[in-house]
Amino acid sequence: MTSTTTPPTTELTPSYRLALAIIALALPLGWLQLWLGLGVGLFGLFLLGQTLTLRLRFTPDALGVYRGDTEIRHFPYAQWYYWQIFWPPLPILFYFREVSSIHFLPMLFNPDQLRNCLERHCPNPPTSTEA
Repeated sequence: MTSTTTPPTTELTPSYRLALAIIALALPLGWLQLWLGLGVGLFGLFLLGQTLTLRLRFTPDALGVYRGDTEIRHFPYAQWYYWQIFWPPLPILFYFREVSSIHFLPMLFNPDQLRNCLERHCPNPPTSTEA
């Protein structure tokens, strides 16, 4: 008798690298141009806050975006056309396209864990850049 098991829900661990790198970049920019450094620093602090509060959860049939225990967005894999992690050596952005919209998420979570979950739940994205 065969039993079918559903893959467990996977919650990605946060990664603070992008937010901290942007905050670190703001310091020398602030010496060159105060307003530019301040703007970049505030953006870095915003990303740090998002990293602390947002979580991605891969369920057997959808990607969920959560703030604490509250789901704020739900993306069924059946509606995905394409996904890509930009600049794999230094991942900073995750892009995916659904039937009716496109989404860009800053890399606020573990990029290796993200890639593994994407390959498991949405295998073989198209290689064409025309997605």
